[in-house]
Amino acid sequence: MRGRDDSAAGVESGPVKPAPFDYVRARTLDDALAALDADSKILAGGQSLVPLLNMRLVRPTRVVDINAVPGLAGVRARPDGVLEIGALTRHTDLLASTLVRERLPLVAAATAHVGHRAIRNRGTIGGSLAHADPAAELPAALLALEAGVVISARGGERRVALDDFFVGALTTLLGAGEILRRVEIPDPRDAAWGFAEIARRPGDFAIAGVAVALHGARGQSARARLVAFGVGDRPVRLRAAEAALSRTAPTRELAARAAAQAAADCRPVDDVHASAEYRAHLVEVLTERAVADAIGRLLA
Repeated sequence: MRGRDDSAAGVESGPVKPAPFDYVRARTLDDALAALDADSKILAGGQSLVPLLNMRLVRPTRVVDINAVPGLAGVRARPDGVLEIGALTRHTDLLASTLVRERLPLVAAATAHVGHRAIRNRGTIGGSLAHADPAAELPAALLALEAGVVISARGGERRVALDDFFVGALTTLLGAGEILRRVEIPDPRDAAWGFAEIARRPGDFAIAGVAVALHGARGQSARARLVAFGVGDRPVRLRAAEAALSRTAPTRELAARAAAQAAADCRPVDDVHASAEYRAHLVEVLTERAVADAIGRLLA
């Protein structure tokens, strides 16, 4: 979990040691799945889980460490063009991957905004998706790229589109006894991208942000995916803005048109960091910025 100064929120310090639990270090995926039950938690990078344990906001009876499980990390391209990213792939490794930088620049841009270096060194892509923080960058970027996830259970595997995976704040379709195994991203080579966020300080949670994937070419109608984060209980598809971009060939003037529609699909709330009105305004500003960048790349 990224560091954040909660003193302004009046948050009092709580316990700094977790409640007792059994620790299992799994050596294979089957071992991990066999150890899981409804009262278990999976330990990957631990950047979200460990603070929650220490504050006793979660009290599992068992923690299953999957760091020694082979085959859960790495980035590869399949012959059909789909890119696979293992759930245990660290943020730092995403940034270092030539394949990610060349084929998934939106993911690279989003990852660069995740926390600080120490957090990126341990945090994992699967952990970010499974934790489902509404202000997280990677869920929004991957949703814009039409990604899906492969989930393993004792009875086999299932594939779930990210459009369906996020249920609410810190809540996904992952069930008891299931492990997010990898992310699958359709061939992204024709996608121009844009990414913009506002945070109080570098490394803080975003107050609001927008990720854009734009498919098309000069003089042709575009297919757009716009996703906002920090403005709802999950990553939010900006469908009205998508429609504004998808009706005509991309031009630089379309960015303002999309921005005017962006807040229609957001339902931000007031909190100690920003008002709902301010967040809605930021979505418009950031949409125009991110869409303009994407159109510029598409027309270059």
